[in-house]
Amino acid sequence: MSSSSPSNWISSLSGHAYINLETFRRNGQAVATPVWFTIDDNNKMIYVVTRTETGKVKRLQNNSKVRIVPCGMRGQPKGEWLNGKATFASQEQLEIALKQRNKKYGLKARLSGLFSRTKGDLIGITISLDH
Repeated sequence: MSSSSPSNWISSLSGHAYINLETFRRNGQAVATPVWFTIDDNNKMIYVVTRTETGKVKRLQNNSKVRIVPCGMRGQPKGEWLNGKATFASQEQLEIALKQRNKKYGLKARLSGLFSRTKGDLIGITISLDH
């Protein structure tokens, strides 16, 4: 990765609807998943809201290393991969992420919640990019 600061990378993501979130299996194999995301400009981090029973959550419990890239709905990369670290959001961060997601994605965000309830409870993922 070049020497650009994370804030430059975060601003380059802001025009996109999806990022590919690459998480890693125990054997090191990468799994990329296109996800909606929002940006917390104040703390220079990226939020992803998902469900507790998804594969990416299980993989993150074993390995917090991630890579992201802006992408299309089907995951086709639209930029450079960026390295980062993911942690699970606090309840307060999850609430911020949900508000941001509803504002950014509107009705689509509310409808998606209806179809994913079988995958567990909502959980937030915070991603901070490497310098």
